[in-house]
Amino acid sequence: MYATLLTTINQLRWDKMQSDDRMQTLQPLIDYVQRKANERESIDLHFICTHNSRRSHLAQVWAQVAAAYFRIPDVHCYSGGTEETALFPMVANTLSNQGLLVLNIAEGSNPIYAIKYAEDTLPIIGFSKSYDHAFNPSSGFAAVMTCSQADAGCPFVGGAEKRIPVTFEDPKISDGTQEQANVYAMRSLEIAREMLYVFSKIKSR
Repeated sequence: MYATLLTTINQLRWDKMQSDDRMQTLQPLIDYVQRKANERESIDLHFICTHNSRRSHLAQVWAQVAAAYFRIPDVHCYSGGTEETALFPMVANTLSNQGLLVLNIAEGSNPIYAIKYAEDTLPIIGFSKSYDHAFNPSSGFAAVMTCSQADAGCPFVGGAEKRIPVTFEDPKISDGTQEQANVYAMRSLEIAREMLYVFSKIKSR
């Protein structure tokens, strides 16, 4: 992994989760990943939020990074929304600042990014899309709902084996303020810490 990314990861204390409620929230995701690992099946995680612009992308990227960090094989992370918008630029900036290589590979109203955590890996492709977009899995995945609006507004996700709510506060609340960069950084690190916690609990066979 890139050195700056490893520095970011090593500063996070995922082994010191302070909230019992949050550990209970994450346990179904741990159980799902462990079951798939035990059965030596592909672990497909689809992170879903309303606009697929902020939290779902952060969760997708950090879950993929966490799987690689703990060397859990056959993990494939995706993201989608109940509607298509665009990946918010501050998300790309935040991930870049925290040590990932973020490349804009297509401009436009819905730009496409290639996001890498190490030189010798395929990039994570980031762009806003509906959860049922052809780029995303159609069956055999866990639908991880990262915002309460999507969880309430999307009562059925076709093809999902499991539906798991793991919601985060929207960093959008800071948009246009002097605190924007800090809020996005903290939300990204919060999501990173929790994804690292999840994958730290997985026993690979």
